[in-house]
Amino acid sequence: MSTKKKILIGEDERPMAKALELKLNSVGFEAKAVFNGNEVIEELTTNKYDLLLLDLIMPKLGGLEVIREAGKEQNIIVVSAVGQDKVVKEAKDLGAKGYIVKPFDNKQVIEEINKVLG
Repeated sequence: MSTKKKILIGEDERPMAKALELKLNSVGFEAKAVFNGNEVIEELTTNKYDLLLLDLIMPKLGGLEVIREAGKEQNIIVVSAVGQDKVVKEAKDLGAKGYIVKPFDNKQVIEEINKVLG
């Protein structure tokens, strides 16, 4: 029996988060969106996720801090409008396995997810 891969979406822009959540659920993932860094950490603490899709600019706790707290064991793909090399490098140094610059298309996100989850 194959179980669905669980994906947590940390994104403060609710329409984008909800659209991504719907898309991922429609292609066979079990996705859930939360809207600030504290909620991401809370969710990761109480539930096991195969992957975290994470925006860097979020209220309460920024994405880089979330990556630090989540630890390198957590599969993380950053989805951010911030595409500067320095930020991308820092996110990857902290353990992010992928980096998608907004705006993106759903196909790109799904390809990146499949790459990270194998």
